[in-house]
Amino acid sequence: MKIIINNKEYDVKTCKNIFNRFKGFMFNKNIDKILCFPKCNSIHTFFMLQSISVVMTDKNFNVLYIYNSIKPWKIVSPKKGVYYTFEFKENSFTFHLNEKLNIKKNE
Repeated sequence: MKIIINNKEYDVKTCKNIFNRFKGFMFNKNIDKILCFPKCNSIHTFFMLQSISVVMTDKNFNVLYIYNSIKPWKIVSPKKGVYYTFEFKENSFTFHLNEKLNIKKNE
């Protein structure tokens, strides 16, 4: 999967298995990728070494919730209508509520 932001494509790692979903960005000193968690409407930042930004969307990639800076050791409780959760390096992109993310799925 790729996300297109400002006409530039970025690779997105989809976290599908239990290990990838559990680990996320935990213990990472350098966040250099974008993670996507399908069927995920809540997160935690336990054991993270830096703050992250989070965008939560519905099944059609419409932005429902935006968190620009979530510090380590925080919880985002379950949110209604959320299907995908994207995690980014803190403040790396600007998103708007109800915006549709430009997603290109791998073929």
